[in-house]
Amino acid sequence: MPLDTRLLEILACPTDKGPLLYFADENSLYNPRLQKRYSVDEEIPVMLPDEAEAVDDEEHQRLVEKAETDGISPTFEA
Repeated sequence: MPLDTRLLEILACPTDKGPLLYFADENSLYNPRLQKRYSVDEEIPVMLPDEAEAVDDEEHQRLVEKAETDGISPTFEA
């Protein structure tokens, strides 16, 4: 089940406080500025900086292209 839209509107990266991209089908939130991915476990975003996964350039490109293709917009406008 996807995250509630009201929650998505306020979710920000805990490191740079910027917006995230939400990939419901991958259960993750992604910060393209820092190339960090946060997991979503049973509809609960795990937003701990130490738990974030660093993403390499190839995966970053895939996620950015997927966001564009799928019409995924940031959680809020910076």
